[in-house]
Amino acid sequence: MAETMDVSRRQGLFGITRYQWLVFFVVWAGWALDATDFNLFSLVLKPAVTEILGGSPSPADIGKWGGLLAMVGLLGWALGGMIFGVIADTIGRVRTLIVSIILVAVFTAAQGLSQNILQFGICRFLSGVGTGAELIIGIPLLAEAFADKAARAKVLGFMMTGGAFGSLIGGEIYNWLAPFGWRAVFYAGVMPALVLFCIRRTMGEPEYFKELQVERAQIRQAAAASDDDRAKLRVGMLQLFSSRHIYATMVGLLFCIGTLLSIWTSQIWLPTVQANMIKASGITGAEAIQALGWGTKLWGIGGILGYLCFGYLADWFGRRPTIAFYNVGAIASALYLYLVLPNWDHYPYVLPIFGFFIFGVFSGHAIWLPELFPTYVRATSLSFCNGTGRIITSFAPLVAGLLAGAFGGDFNLACGVMTCFAVLSLLAVLIGRETRDEQLPK
Repeated sequence: MAETMDVSRRQGLFGITRYQWLVFFVVWAGWALDATDFNLFSLVLKPAVTEILGGSPSPADIGKWGGLLAMVGLLGWALGGMIFGVIADTIGRVRTLIVSIILVAVFTAAQGLSQNILQFGICRFLSGVGTGAELIIGIPLLAEAFADKAARAKVLGFMMTGGAFGSLIGGEIYNWLAPFGWRAVFYAGVMPALVLFCIRRTMGEPEYFKELQVERAQIRQAAAASDDDRAKLRVGMLQLFSSRHIYATMVGLLFCIGTLLSIWTSQIWLPTVQANMIKASGITGAEAIQALGWGTKLWGIGGILGYLCFGYLADWFGRRPTIAFYNVGAIASALYLYLVLPNWDHYPYVLPIFGFFIFGVFSGHAIWLPELFPTYVRATSLSFCNGTGRIITSFAPLVAGLLAGAFGGDFNLACGVMTCFAVLSLLAVLIGRETRDEQLPK
């Protein structure tokens, strides 16, 4: 009886161990923190740039400088993900997360102290470096912790809801602190990171990575080693261009570029679009602040449902058909939201639908991409595909801002055009392989 109780204790709730629950919570919360940071930035982008530029910039100036700040943050995200991803495949997933948490906490708050565009841009970049590491390391960590679980895809889909909860958290923080000014909104970003920092110090590496480290030690001691063994000892992104991995690398990169191009413009400029639509409906003052915060939360609620449903759909119909479904839905709902609706009246009904698709497809980053690569390059492959994708797509908010200026200040049209780049993600799933029912590669 005692032995049975001990096994039950080890298995934990729903057959998931205490360690697996801890990994899930930490990765989920880290992703929520990242998304909160980006939502806080987008929510206060217009008033922040307006104040820093002297109080009365033109829509074209707001589009240009706001787009540049967004681009700088995304470049930092790309660099952080690429650097920390390689480190995570070398020394482990958990230890590399600590520095990223510190960077996010310190430089999210520091944005509120900025006195000019240069200071704002530096803080935005360094916050992005930390943000980029969080999810890139968290995905392989969680996938490996649940490697032998049949519900792995569903768990990873649940984890990705952190991104949508970031919209809810960001919207709530905005509602609370926006009356005190845009700087106060940024200061709130430091608290969740401090909590995560304390929790993560107690978490160990997943068994998949421990086994890899043991195997690496044995290979180093062996007098001779096969090509496969030597590949496990190599570290760096050149591994991804070997004959073993180059096709999967190109598929993963194309998938990331398509999904990132489609979302970044909305992530940065949707609050500005909403503010314009709210104004077009005659809503002003405190009521306008509440409406914008509510709209952001509705977008996030739709995203939560999209993330949750993705894992179930991916297990029922396959990874590729599910990703295709989400991309088509994102394009269709974006075009209706941006190009058809004339004011705020029907935005609260369409925003959750748009959020469902535009956010939900990113569960494919957590479910499909890790299944394309073995353990010894898993974090590196995710960091390369996401990092390179972010470098390429970091120009999207700037391009959208410049397009809005060229379109006479029409951010709706610019956002609608940029969302259509989701077709690149559709191409990726057409040429990629299906991984449903396959074991996570070792």
